[in-house]
Amino acid sequence: MINRKIVMIPGPTPVVRSIQDQMGRDTCAFGDAAFVKDYKEVIDGVKEMFQCDGQAFVLAGSGTMAMEMAIANSTKAGDNMLIVSHGFFGDRFLDVIKRKGINVDIMQSEWGKVFTPEEIKAQLKTKKYAAMTVTHVDTATGAKAPIEEIGEMMKEFPETIYIVDGVAASAGIDERMTDMNIDIILTGSQKAFGVAPGLAILCANQKSLARRKELGDTIPEYFIDYEKWIPIMNDPSKYFGTPAINLIWAMQESLRIIKAEGLENRYARHKKISAAMRAGLKALGFSILAEEGHQAETLSNVLYMDGVDDVMFRNLVQEEGIIVAGGLAAYAGKMFRIGHMGNVDTHDLISSMAAIERTMYRMNLLKKEELGKGVAALMQGLVD
Repeated sequence: MINRKIVMIPGPTPVVRSIQDQMGRDTCAFGDAAFVKDYKEVIDGVKEMFQCDGQAFVLAGSGTMAMEMAIANSTKAGDNMLIVSHGFFGDRFLDVIKRKGINVDIMQSEWGKVFTPEEIKAQLKTKKYAAMTVTHVDTATGAKAPIEEIGEMMKEFPETIYIVDGVAASAGIDERMTDMNIDIILTGSQKAFGVAPGLAILCANQKSLARRKELGDTIPEYFIDYEKWIPIMNDPSKYFGTPAINLIWAMQESLRIIKAEGLENRYARHKKISAAMRAGLKALGFSILAEEGHQAETLSNVLYMDGVDDVMFRNLVQEEGIIVAGGLAAYAGKMFRIGHMGNVDTHDLISSMAAIERTMYRMNLLKKEELGKGVAALMQGLVD
């Protein structure tokens, strides 16, 4: 019998049937009055969710496009910019920024660790920075930055735009722009929102919008200029670029699901299932890359025991019905990454743990009489 495959990588995440149904609708004209209303509802819903006092942008594109959009509307050539990187995707900002004539400093943490607000503050004091980026959760490491504490510290540097990359955290971990003193949050549709890839999402507060005005009538970038999109976000019946119509409907359904669950309940659920998942993994003898206290609720980066063949492990897990991701950079071959975010349910979680156990048994990493101990630890965490 061929096992049904469940995608449990750190994104894209499982897409529930009601969201799939929206993507399967007959596509309409982007100027259709009903769609214009739906699009505006999504824009306003995103703005409300992130507690944004400025403008929400929901555009066809990727999280990387949103990264570039944040930088393009916050800085100009010759400015200083600080990247606070906790892994592979924090480092990606460097590749974007170095193409723009911006002077960049980068703080690179040991993978699995994060910088404290005090360490960041010390660097900010060395010069005037136009902007600073922090990745909330880096999927390469599974480490979670203390964005709220950093935001409180940033009140001492009001001239610096505080940009948070929320791609692997948004809709799974608390992100409130006003309360956390965040100027820009950027994210994508394919992770904790539980929508297929294809939407770039960015929220800019009033301070961020004012910075864009300071840069002049035009910036070098065209498609990602705030000023090109603000009229459309305020009135989606206007046109600049064709929206991803079916993905907008899917996002509308995602926001409906989130609202029905309640944001606080959703964040609490992610905390519960992440702790339960890690308890199960540890019961099987695995360890987690990210240090205690900074482990993300949305995914786990799981270190192998000595001697485990990574490719064999992941291939066998897939045969058993679960797709997990491999490690990146220096950790390629040394760990696997498993997502537990968005609209994953109890069946997904238990099936994943059971598939890992069956794989370990097939690889002689687990004795027959030991089968079930990972699932037991997971279930105990889920029912507590």
